[in-house]
Amino acid sequence: MDAELICEGLQFPEGPIAMADGSVIITEIKAQRLSRITPDGRRETLVETGGGPNGAAIGPDGAIYITNNGGSFTWPEQNGLTIPGPTPASHTGGLIQRFDLKTGALTTLYEACDGKRFVGPNDLVFDRQGGFWFSDHGCSTPEGRKYGALYYAKPDGSHVARAREHFVSPNGVGLSPQEDVVYMADTQLGRLWAFDIAEPGKLKPQEGFGPGRVVANLPGYQLLDSLAVEADGRICVATIINGGITAFEPSGKTEHFPFPDMIVTNICFGGADMRDAWVTCSSTGRLYKARWPRPGHRLNFNA
Repeated sequence: MDAELICEGLQFPEGPIAMADGSVIITEIKAQRLSRITPDGRRETLVETGGGPNGAAIGPDGAIYITNNGGSFTWPEQNGLTIPGPTPASHTGGLIQRFDLKTGALTTLYEACDGKRFVGPNDLVFDRQGGFWFSDHGCSTPEGRKYGALYYAKPDGSHVARAREHFVSPNGVGLSPQEDVVYMADTQLGRLWAFDIAEPGKLKPQEGFGPGRVVANLPGYQLLDSLAVEADGRICVATIINGGITAFEPSGKTEHFPFPDMIVTNICFGGADMRDAWVTCSSTGRLYKARWPRPGHRLNFNA
């Protein structure tokens, strides 16, 4: 697949949003900011978020909602590459933020659920009703990992609920085109989970011992990051170590599209035919654009 380099010199880019004007809004986790990349490749800072802004999505009010991990990574350099390192001792938890594109106001929407502070919110997706599913990646500690979870929340700050918990490392989140399934990638396991939805914001009861259905486990040592869904229902998950995008069919069959970075973290779709794909290659600090072989699924809210 031919990929065009759009911008470089970014500080661990993530969370791409394809905008109607042809620009792409991204998070820069290491730089702690939300940025706009113009069609000619220039970077503009939209807001300094603090912490570690990771996922980003347009909500029903046209604002950008950000899953911020609260600074859950250190940033060692290895052979010129930026690598997410262990969680610093200063980390106290993450949050959900709202950025108003019109006024420039940045506010905190949620920091906890049922009195329990989030560990490291990671990715999010809005449903047709205007609520959003989001993952909490957990974090590392000297004694081992803090578990992550899958949540559902409303954008007005009135409701957040924990849908499933005790996952090793929840990351990318997406909805099937029919919105009857929510997908979640687990980074360390190289596993894509599927959870059947009973009604907006609520999952069907667990069956057996598993928290959900396993779409597929990648072989060998491959890690999964954030994701986007195609119009035909394939789930495109950014893949680490085997750098690229892995497209999962709901049946479990996979297809891999390599990109020039060991740590590929996210993909989004846009353009008139939804076949323009923007991919964040994070250890090298680059944003690429490619023509995808199939159209992506159009998100419920855009700007």
